Amino acid sequence: MAMDLVPAPRSVEHGEGAFVLGEATALVAGPGTETVARWLRNTVGVALGRPMPPGEAGTPGAIELRIDADLEPEAYRLTVTHRVEIVGGSAAGVFWGAQTLRQLLGPDAYRKACADPGARRGITRQVVEDAPRFAWRGLMLDVSRHFMPKDGVLRYLDLLAAHKLNVFHFHLTDDQGWRVEIKRFPRLTEVGAWRARTKYGHRASELWDEKPHGGFYTQDDIREIVAYAAERHISVVPEIDIPGHSQAAIAAYPELGNTDVIDTTRLSVWDTWGVNPNVLAPTDNTLRFYEGVLEEVLELFPAETSPFVHIGGDECPKDQWKASPAAQARIKELGLDGEDGLQSWFIRHFDRWLADRGRRAIGWDEILEGGLAPGAAVSSWRGYAGGIEAARAGHDVVMCPEQQVYLDHRQAPGPDEPMPIGYVRTLEDVYRFEPVPPQLTEAEARHVLGTQANVWTEVMQDQGRVDYQVFPRLAAFAEVAWSALPAPAARDFADFERRMRSHYPRLDALGVAYRPPGGPLPWQKRPGVLGRPIDGSPPNV
Repeated sequence: MAMDLVPAPRSVEHGEGAFVLGEATALVAGPGTETVARWLRNTVGVALGRPMPPGEAGTPGAIELRIDADLEPEAYRLTVTHRVEIVGGSAAGVFWGAQTLRQLLGPDAYRKACADPGARRGITRQVVEDAPRFAWRGLMLDVSRHFMPKDGVLRYLDLLAAHKLNVFHFHLTDDQGWRVEIKRFPRLTEVGAWRARTKYGHRASELWDEKPHGGFYTQDDIREIVAYAAERHISVVPEIDIPGHSQAAIAAYPELGNTDVIDTTRLSVWDTWGVNPNVLAPTDNTLRFYEGVLEEVLELFPAETSPFVHIGGDECPKDQWKASPAAQARIKELGLDGEDGLQSWFIRHFDRWLADRGRRAIGWDEILEGGLAPGAAVSSWRGYAGGIEAARAGHDVVMCPEQQVYLDHRQAPGPDEPMPIGYVRTLEDVYRFEPVPPQLTEAEARHVLGTQANVWTEVMQDQGRVDYQVFPRLAAFAEVAWSALPAPAARDFADFERRMRSHYPRLDALGVAYRPPGGPLPWQKRPGVLGRPIDGSPPNV
């Protein structure tokens, strides 16, 4: 039924009768929809054992894809009568309509091969009209703390598309690993992509995984990921962290660190979690190095699909700069306002550098400290305050507050959550998240590009752990980002839970190891590893 759709559409009108997807059902691709047609054949067609041969416009009983520029770019209208017509304001709108068609065809449409060739594939007659609330509907995936192989990344792009999410924030560098091949600086992956061991659990845990960990994406891997995302109308935002979260880079190239304060040649890729004191030195050599890195990054992530480049800017301790004669001389030379001004100098430099090449910089809300260039955008993670400040100053904002949409945080207060950290944020909590702060005026609110959920992987060693933390909460988040929902207190969570009863079998067919509504399965439970109890949660003992 259409009312079991996730995320909820704007409107549905039901009719009498049904459309049946048969062996001879043709697929008619209007101009500009050819990629969507290929996706439908290769996913839904294969899953249901329906070849969907090409057809001409007006073919009786066909599925017809068409673009109508009078609709909003990502809007669509799905009409099911004796045939199916999906009309979108652009190819993206047609694609989101095709995702709705897939949901209507049932869980079997999410399989990799046809499990029941003889099954009847029917859809009740109806008209679904829909469009997203926000242009930026994203997921940030940290592949630095625990590397996710390329196939896993492609799988997550499919999971984003299935939930009508259209931004993949790709966290590629951090203290614990550098994950993208940079040909002019090969040690970034030869050295920086690997660590000897890994803290097991929260940083206060006494346990270690002594197995070496690492991995990276070759440049061809990145090109494949970007192309795969583009076919699914997903923009990829690469993140290259500066000036903090940089120990992996400094371990590979010690001259990038504050060599007059510490012996950077003794640093290795960090094997634990937290805020790292080893930050980049404010030298011309560092600027030229990261310009070289970003030149290759821009080639790998074309402007058409990746207009934004994330430059981090968060959690940059200033202790080494305070102790460094070279850093203090730099502050004096540039006439900066202390160490905060030095961080702002880093950010402004790369903001201008990116703008000169037709890109937009985006960073975590700490980049507001010391002043921010006009074109830069802000990821508001430390609550709403940074986003409010940025929007009032005329900067575009992506709302991703830790207290609401950090999906690495625990989903329940009980002792069974595996490696429990952070705030308790239930499925209902995420469903009641509101991205636009009420303090903003209508004009200021227009600077809220949208929202994203963030997934930091310190305690997620493999795909199953990522799945457990992300789902089913990502489905609730997707509805917040896509649907025109009422104010949080007025949202019908009971109806969402009812629709989720139809959505769980779709996730099952996709092989998603989500957290069941009744709590973790025996093999998903906490293995007795120390977590981080806050927000009134019971202690972990």
